[in-house]
Amino acid sequence: MCCFSLGIRHLQALFIFFGLSVAYAMRVNLSVAIVAMTDSSANTDFDEYDWNEKTKALLLSSFFWGYIITQVPGGALANKFGGKRTLFFGVLICSLLTLLTPICAKIGDWKLVIALRVVQGLCQGMIFPSTHTLLSKWTAVKDRGTFATYCYSGAQFGTVVMMGSSGLIASSSMGWPGIYYLSGSLGVIWSILWVIWGASTPAESKLISPEEKKYIEQSTRTNEGGEQLAPQRTPWLKIFTSPPVLVLTLAHCTNNWGFWTLLTEIPTYMKNVFGMDIKSNAMLSSLPYLAMFLMCFVFSAISSVLDRNKCLPLSVSRKVFNSIGHWTPVVTLIILGYVGSDQTTLAIVLLTVTVGMNASCYLGFQVNHIDLSPNYAGIMMGISNCAANIMSIIAPLVVGFVVTNEKDPEQWRIVFFIASGFYFFGNLMFILFGRTELQPWNDAVPLPSSEKRNGTQLESQH
Repeated sequence: MCCFSLGIRHLQALFIFFGLSVAYAMRVNLSVAIVAMTDSSANTDFDEYDWNEKTKALLLSSFFWGYIITQVPGGALANKFGGKRTLFFGVLICSLLTLLTPICAKIGDWKLVIALRVVQGLCQGMIFPSTHTLLSKWTAVKDRGTFATYCYSGAQFGTVVMMGSSGLIASSSMGWPGIYYLSGSLGVIWSILWVIWGASTPAESKLISPEEKKYIEQSTRTNEGGEQLAPQRTPWLKIFTSPPVLVLTLAHCTNNWGFWTLLTEIPTYMKNVFGMDIKSNAMLSSLPYLAMFLMCFVFSAISSVLDRNKCLPLSVSRKVFNSIGHWTPVVTLIILGYVGSDQTTLAIVLLTVTVGMNASCYLGFQVNHIDLSPNYAGIMMGISNCAANIMSIIAPLVVGFVVTNEKDPEQWRIVFFIASGFYFFGNLMFILFGRTELQPWNDAVPLPSSEKRNGTQLESQH
């Protein structure tokens, strides 16, 4: 009965959902706020900054300079000190820095804001590894996919809420500083509640029932055959030289190029090309990510039906869903490049379809790590995500060099063509060279007995 009833593990998942929501709200708030910060026409009571497109591109990419550095160390810290602590400090410190953003902009202009965003990236680099660690401790093996879907959908939820509300906040009496004050305050409130009710493991929770604790711990400590899991030595060289892993990483990188190009640049594009005011801009800019949030569950349902009826082999299924997520944006972005400034509705529809259909990738390359190696899926995700987020740094910088006149649709066309090229090439390589077969290096390599006694162990988490 414990398997089906609501329990403390569901409360932990809800907290993680909202934790990722506020984290992403703080991650993307600058994308919308920067429009109001550089154009005070929506609210003339607040400071306006004369930042050109290259400066704005540096500001938008600076978060990822720190973000890519702490992903692997963040996982190590979460394993050593517990996911609760690292998630807490990651969100809390980032929240406090968010609250300081308006005064940093006033005191040190864009240079100090860039420094602040780098530190925020360092903090948030621990959030995903912490989430993986918490999921590995709190969820039974058969529940892990469902719990992960619920938890990580918080990222899209936070994006939608922040982008949808930022325009209203900026044009209100709070002005654009209110965007930072609101998201930072929510992060602080979440951190306080997380300290009270969060726990790194079921054993640390004071609220969990003995039955639920037993149910979780029995599952997380044993494999499907009921045998105790042995310590493993990570085959780093084999992972880094595995062709399927390399092409998976390539697909992840090309996906991030397109996704983050749109996420960081949509508000600026819609304002300058279509002349949309900040209120409409923010609300409509969030629409594509609302579509993506909803389509995650639509594609998941479709996949379940296909799997239940055994319609497609696993390798075909992965490539079909990945093709939907990658090649639909190829077509829509090329069309978007030729949309005129008087075709606002068509532009919004194309952007919504582009981002919404990208949700299909969750059933493509994003789960391919588990196909190749369940034992090292978490490690592989860390590697590919670190590489992919380098694209998140480069993509906005390229936009800054390409778009010298923000009102010129032809320059934005080049940006969309570049993103289309990345989407096309990444999926083509995944179709040709992607694999779903279990890799031979997935088998556990037991550690020497002395290392077992010392508790040296590397856990893969997915």
